[in-house]
Amino acid sequence: MERRVVIVAGFGFRHGAGLPSLRAAFVLAQQGRVPVTQLVTVSDKTAALAPLAALLGLPLTGVPADVLACAATLTRSAASLAAWGTGSVAEACALTAAGPGARLLGPRCISSDRMATCALAEGFVS
Repeated sequence: MERRVVIVAGFGFRHGAGLPSLRAAFVLAQQGRVPVTQLVTVSDKTAALAPLAALLGLPLTGVPADVLACAATLTRSAASLAAWGTGSVAEACALTAAGPGARLLGPRCISSDRMATCALAEGFVS
């Protein structure tokens, strides 16, 4: 069976982050990389990310908050650690959704207004 590469864009964002902030973080993370195949965030925040998924024509998945602490992130935000138990929600979401053996393509990118972060992870599916 052939394995297919997936590139997952994980998002973390503050309450009230809008489409401009989410899109800005995505553009920063995606620059010059292979196309993203899926967007992902914490399950209870998917509604806020849905407009960007619709704009980009990409599927959107939610990750349960209780699995985020299992992902080894490149960055460590004190606020993220306190609220979610992980150094970066964006990185943890991307890694979790990309599956076993996934790797981050770099640290999270932060929108200029600091309302949203985005990180890309590469994984393989059969």
